[in-house]
Amino acid sequence: MRKLTVSIFISLDGVIQSPGAPTEDTSNEFRLGGWMVPYADEAIGQNLWDMLSQPFELLLGRNTYDIFAGYWPHVPADSNSRAIADLFNSVPKHVATHRADTLGWQNSHALQGDLADAIRALLREDGADLLTFGSGEMVRQLLAAGLVDELRLQVFPVMLGRGKRLFGDDASASAFTLAHSVSTPGSVLITRYLRDSEVRTGEFE
Repeated sequence: MRKLTVSIFISLDGVIQSPGAPTEDTSNEFRLGGWMVPYADEAIGQNLWDMLSQPFELLLGRNTYDIFAGYWPHVPADSNSRAIADLFNSVPKHVATHRADTLGWQNSHALQGDLADAIRALLREDGADLLTFGSGEMVRQLLAAGLVDELRLQVFPVMLGRGKRLFGDDASASAFTLAHSVSTPGSVLITRYLRDSEVRTGEFE
């Protein structure tokens, strides 16, 4: 059975909105877009390559899909990002969208019906594991449905005060195990959490 991995940039106070550019997502008058860019370095790039080193298929929310589709198919042949572009352009892309007729990026497929049910069906199929980048609104629904097997959180040393957050009150109670962590020279904490079991509770005597 496949597994589902979510990779996401997150601030110390849980904000995931518009990490990569000022205009990426300005909804609700968010004005701090691009907050992860000053911390980008070789360690963060290596973490990306580690994730892409195994076979994968992309699972994306519509906003993230549009950002990716506007960039990766147009990366120049001599760009340092060309190898990643070739991967993203070639793999299957499963998209949570109500506008299936506008998926112009090659090998893109719209999820049909209820989101959680559609992803459960994907996970039962043979094939590579599913890898999600960003896609906060979709990921919140996946967390509520208990469908996330692995969280790769890159925690940036900033507090943004406002903005869209990853974890909501409807997330399914779950325990995870920290499988790996490393701090970058810029104080970004790169972590890998694997779903473990149900949440255990206790009481101090």
